[in-house]
Amino acid sequence: MTEIEKLKLELKQVNAEYAGIRDVPAEERAEFGRKINAKKQDIIAKILAAEKAALDAEVEALDVTAFTAPNEPVPEVYPQDYGSRHPLTMELERVAEIYQMMGFDVVESRQLDDEYHMFDSLNFAKEHPARDGYDTFRTEEGLIPPAHTSTMQHRVLKKYRDRLARGENIAVVVPGRVYRNEDVDATHEHTFYQCEGVYVSRECNMGQMLGILREFFEKYYEQKLEIRTQPGYFPFTEPSLEFMIEKPKSLGGKKGDFLEMLGCGMIHPNVLQMAGIDPKEYHGFAWGGGIDRLVMLRYGIKDVRYFESGNLNFLRNFR
Repeated sequence: MTEIEKLKLELKQVNAEYAGIRDVPAEERAEFGRKINAKKQDIIAKILAAEKAALDAEVEALDVTAFTAPNEPVPEVYPQDYGSRHPLTMELERVAEIYQMMGFDVVESRQLDDEYHMFDSLNFAKEHPARDGYDTFRTEEGLIPPAHTSTMQHRVLKKYRDRLARGENIAVVVPGRVYRNEDVDATHEHTFYQCEGVYVSRECNMGQMLGILREFFEKYYEQKLEIRTQPGYFPFTEPSLEFMIEKPKSLGGKKGDFLEMLGCGMIHPNVLQMAGIDPKEYHGFAWGGGIDRLVMLRYGIKDVRYFESGNLNFLRNFR
């Protein structure tokens, strides 16, 4: 058992200890809780330190002598083939191209947004916990680095709603960078990428949505795939689903193995109405999922922190 595994086992045991607070006399519970929390925070700090040490050990030191021989002048411009495109850039373009072939327009997301587009226009209740600082960054001016590409839904619906009057559909995908107040580890990052999809017409339904998503993943992984859904919850869709695909063979998938890939659902009538679209006359569906995970699965990358590390040894694998 590795050091990290031992620490995570300790953390699980501490969580189990905390469950016993109900058996502690009322006058002793506050002190009991403080002690357990201090122990928990100490273990979490050790886990983060151990994970960082493991990550650093995997990353080879950059050999600066590889750039130029000793005593030779540094060239002003390196050859073009010396560099490489970032894997996220390549996959974002690939994702956009697949949706474009399916008839979707591509709109870029924003780097800063406001309370209205982040929450109000998406039917988040005023007291919804996602509005607080545990999930969301905020600037001193009250602006919000988007925590999801869904912040663009309201803009997309308003921008393209005239198409509906002409008998056309709204079909748009929105790739973009998003930010969350996360504890960073091998599977969690504070900065990552998502792709949002929005579709509205007079007669669209959930069957069409599932067909579009299945078609996307089959093109992306270049094989036929089974799909599966389960109920989910998002304030801006109703009903809401979590969408899963059969684990592709290229990833070692076997019959019956499924991966959860994104959240989706029928656009909530309140969201349509706020964008000036009559929900009695038109229906829509939307979905959103992470790009980083797609890339990790496609290339067998074990640690999401590699994408933001700037490590050249990692990036050169994609030359």
